[in-house]
Amino acid sequence: MNITLSDTDTRDVAKELVRIREDRGIVATGRVLTLIVLAQSDDDLETIIATANSVSREHPARVLILVTGDRDAENRLDVELLFGGDAGAAEIVVMHMDGKLAEHPASIVTPLLLPDTPVVSWWPSKAPRVPSASMIGELSQRRITDASQGEPLHAIFNRRSSYAPGDSDLSWSRLTAWRGVLASTLDRPPFEDITGATVEGSADPSVDLAAGWLVDRLGCPVTRLISPEPDDAPATVRKVTLNRDGADVVLEVIDSTSALVTIGDRPPFPVALFQRSTAECLAEELRHLDPDTAYARALRGLGRVRRVERIS
Repeated sequence: MNITLSDTDTRDVAKELVRIREDRGIVATGRVLTLIVLAQSDDDLETIIATANSVSREHPARVLILVTGDRDAENRLDVELLFGGDAGAAEIVVMHMDGKLAEHPASIVTPLLLPDTPVVSWWPSKAPRVPSASMIGELSQRRITDASQGEPLHAIFNRRSSYAPGDSDLSWSRLTAWRGVLASTLDRPPFEDITGATVEGSADPSVDLAAGWLVDRLGCPVTRLISPEPDDAPATVRKVTLNRDGADVVLEVIDSTSALVTIGDRPPFPVALFQRSTAECLAEELRHLDPDTAYARALRGLGRVRRVERIS
């Protein structure tokens, strides 16, 4: 079901939500959180709605999508309400804000927050320099950004310098499966200490976070090689080498679904990889609303990584 409210206000939106629940028997008691999405007018809104729709099947939520429009126009709020098949297990409220309304997003969403449930904010594209200090960030228990949508080096530097408990980034979530595969390679002999590591990949924040994670977990020197491959290649991390006195471990990505692991002089063996969608990464972030200490440590480790750009 799709309902449009033109040139309205949040009071009328709240009344309409109550009316729909009463008339159609739609209940809000099953919603486990409020997800606030901060979008821009040039973002792919259909993809954002589809992602929220998919995530809501695991995490039923009220989704408030704030779309910043023309700040120089007259103040105007246009709202679209999505329920049922159009919104998965969520109720989605898309709010287009023109004029100075965009400067006061907290005032727009506060009357629509579900009572006694966590608030999570997600910036699918451009995020504030300090998410926790933004108006919406101050309302939220968790703040989810995506450093891959900004200038990579500056974006991940901002995440490191502005980190506050409750922050996370989808560039970190994209590494979950890869980290599991890499950790499993150390379950094979020889069981020796890692003396150094090299992480090679494109200019993507996920690769930097991978290097930061290794430096934090291993406590040894880590070099991050920036390879000249295009950023749209299937996998961001191309190759990882873990140095040991007895036998190095090399994990080299072949394509988006497979990699080869070589341990010393033994024949290489394949392992399965897969690319995670934005919806899968976002769903993972919503499974735990406590501070992500592993992400915080990976950010902290960035300062100890040696960055080298490979020319050829």
